[in-house]
Amino acid sequence: MKVLHIITGLEHGGAESALFRLITYQNNAVEQIVVSMMSMGIYGERLEAAGIKVFALNMSRGTVSFSGLFKLWRIIRKNKPDIIQTWMYHADLIGGIDARFAGCTNIAWSIHNFNIDKGVATNSTRWTAKMCALVSGWVPKKIISCSARSAVVHQKIGYSQEKFVVIPLGYDLEKCKRNEIARRNIRSSWNIDPHGIVLGCVARWDPYKDHKNLLTAFAKVSSEWPWVYCVLVGPGMDKDNKELADLIKKSGAKADQIILMGSSEDIPAVMSAIDLHILSSLGEAFPNVVCEAMACGTPCIVTDVGDASVIVGQTGWVVPPADSEALASAMLLALNGMTEATAWKKRSADCRKHILDNFSMKRMFDTYYDTWKTMLSNP
Repeated sequence: MKVLHIITGLEHGGAESALFRLITYQNNAVEQIVVSMMSMGIYGERLEAAGIKVFALNMSRGTVSFSGLFKLWRIIRKNKPDIIQTWMYHADLIGGIDARFAGCTNIAWSIHNFNIDKGVATNSTRWTAKMCALVSGWVPKKIISCSARSAVVHQKIGYSQEKFVVIPLGYDLEKCKRNEIARRNIRSSWNIDPHGIVLGCVARWDPYKDHKNLLTAFAKVSSEWPWVYCVLVGPGMDKDNKELADLIKKSGAKADQIILMGSSEDIPAVMSAIDLHILSSLGEAFPNVVCEAMACGTPCIVTDVGDASVIVGQTGWVVPPADSEALASAMLLALNGMTEATAWKKRSADCRKHILDNFSMKRMFDTYYDTWKTMLSNP
């Protein structure tokens, strides 16, 4: 089976990470090709290093060029894939329609978004999602959502209901696990005592991530726990971000208790170094970072977005989005729980077991593969 994947871009992001994990999972039954509508990004080089053929159309963000569409059409015609799997709204819409004109009918869309409300999603994202809804009865055979709640949200705006398949994301538990050496080294670089308490948030600088909510809640917590730190990790989470600096100042949080790490290529090491991970987002479909944290034995507090509550299960805390009072209360509950060492150690072990039992990489790949086979057997 030959599968050609079309994705909006290959920079940092949850969908990009999921695509990378899926197609680098060892299975000789599938030949896989990737087309990025924009640049190669960080994942393009990694995919090529893994032996995957990658094409970049080099279209600018938010624009579509005739030359880019023609290049995609030629790639599809030349490679003759059995399945075309698209990733994210713009690739679903533009890539899906282009694939149709190239003669391919075995098209599967994928959805990795949850909140497309006005004021949260951009106008471009909202418009593209609505256009996808209009053509969802014609373009794809299947619509794969990484989140059950996200599937419901999209069906409500007009996506073809009978085409949905929910496939939770999967993780390689051998690569994503606790590393005590990394924990000591990273904490040393932060100048934090090995026994100090560290809360963390791994998320790029983006309105969806609602860092204002996190910082406001942490300001309340730090007034009661002055020896607790908060580490912010991700693209844009550094001292050069003036908007972030202003947000920290306005939140009332103490600057000496906040560490800005910037981007990291070793997320398991970061998750090993922190004691509690916070997801403060306004909208997510299936937050990768929660699974990655839990796989490393790091308990989580999450806002009730997408399938975050399903991922956490009984191992963590779930609060409403954009509610800093509730978030601060959950942080205090968790911090008090850390004082019971035996119970906290069990919670940590339960986190990893929950991911192992429910969100393995094998389960994700097998379900995608079965979906593709079903598409081929139903012309």
